[in-house]
Amino acid sequence: MSTRLDQARKVIQIEMAELQRLHARLGGEFEHAVDLALNCLKAQGKMIVCGVGKSGNIGQKLAATLNSTGAPAVNLSVGDALHGDLGLLANNDLCILMSHSGETAELLSLIPHLKRQGLPIIALTGDTNSTLARHADCTLDVSVHQEACPLNLAPTSSTTVMMVLGDALAMVLLQARGFQAEDFARLHPGGSLGRSLLTRVRDVMRRGDQLALIQPECLVGDALRAMTQARCGAALVTDPEGRLAGIFTHGDFVRAFQRVGNIAQASVESYMTRQPLCIDQDRLAAEVLALLQHSRVDDVVVVDGHGHPVGLIDTQDLSRMHLL
Repeated sequence: MSTRLDQARKVIQIEMAELQRLHARLGGEFEHAVDLALNCLKAQGKMIVCGVGKSGNIGQKLAATLNSTGAPAVNLSVGDALHGDLGLLANNDLCILMSHSGETAELLSLIPHLKRQGLPIIALTGDTNSTLARHADCTLDVSVHQEACPLNLAPTSSTTVMMVLGDALAMVLLQARGFQAEDFARLHPGGSLGRSLLTRVRDVMRRGDQLALIQPECLVGDALRAMTQARCGAALVTDPEGRLAGIFTHGDFVRAFQRVGNIAQASVESYMTRQPLCIDQDRLAAEVLALLQHSRVDDVVVVDGHGHPVGLIDTQDLSRMHLL
């Protein structure tokens, strides 16, 4: 008797096999669907997504994905559509109708109304000879050989294939429209991703009295006092012209003390880190996070276009802004 893990792996294997079949048959009809969708969006139209049952659930997800990537979409309930909600349809809209059988009566009842308004229809169906497919302008095949259900009854492989094809359509549209991470962030301002993509270095960095600025000949003891006064773990070392010459951190002090002993009367120049990590204040805060993670340091110096230090960011600053 197979174990529960064996059963679970079999489900996954079946669904993976059906996705491989989808991958292999993708072709001209998908290209046609993308063109229809792009024409709709260029004409300032929206995509009307409609399905019944499990297909309706997947339609909700597809509409949400399209909206989150800047492609206006509405998930339309068939029942509501037949009782007044057809009023949301506009001349430049595109309809995406989803039905595994292609014979869902409620969905088919919409088609005459859509045709009367002259709206193009993309069908996602498992039967390319179905009534839905025959009335569609473009048909995307989401057929499967086998459901992952051991009884071959519960929609499993078929819903996975339909959802993945919807994702593929949304992502190809995203790339075709030149949609960027900043665009995504503007549509998701409340989440951590939105914050990381909208927040600039200047919004996070320490500045003014929060900076400890010293010269290379400064004594280590004085540098530590300056760091304490600024309540930061690093001092920025500048040359006579005010350009960044290095950074002296609490970590630099600890390592030197362990190696040499008391260095309070030594000059910072002997123990500072030259050419520290730097970033411009107009860059994204997410780039600082990438620098810190890649370089395994705790501090990034913010400089202006002339190499003068204007700020400092450490991991605590990013954590405070909920960017970590």
